[in-house]
Amino acid sequence: MFQIGKTIVSEDIIQKDFVCNLSACKGACCIDGDAGAPLDAEETKILEELYPKIKPFLREKGIKAIEEQGTFITTEDGELETPLIEGADCAYVTFDNKGTALCGIEEAYNQGEISWKKPVSCHLYPVRVQDYSEFAAVNYHHWHICDDACSLGKELQVPVYKFVKEALIRKFGEDWYMELEKTATEINK
Repeated sequence: MFQIGKTIVSEDIIQKDFVCNLSACKGACCIDGDAGAPLDAEETKILEELYPKIKPFLREKGIKAIEEQGTFITTEDGELETPLIEGADCAYVTFDNKGTALCGIEEAYNQGEISWKKPVSCHLYPVRVQDYSEFAAVNYHHWHICDDACSLGKELQVPVYKFVKEALIRKFGEDWYMELEKTATEINK
């Protein structure tokens, strides 16, 4: 672990390799698990505001889940998350003609309907950020459904932090990322 500003960062994001391999996993991270995507308070406002523009990109099941539960939910622990369809798929998930899960929010973004790509937690994956009162912990999250992404990352020699560069900059800023790159260079010597 090392510190950058008010973050404590796991060396795994430098030492592990990762490149999403949608053709292998079919977007399982959006449909497996037992919780929606983590959101911050600002993102809940964005989802509420943008929902009318995102809605045309969603499946009927997703629309129904959102209209019953809301554009986001608050868990018993007070965590903010995207709603799920019947406790499984994220309500914002769509599928392409090959059965690969895609993000309806990101589809609206890609079509120029909105200027917000998707929740930062989704954009950061496999990096997870846990906020504490004095600092944020930045960790690599290994999930067996991403084993093909780990293999592809190793084959292409792309460390996690480079794979999620855009998302890390979005979350922490350009200066933070430049400090991360310096630290990675030192660790890899």
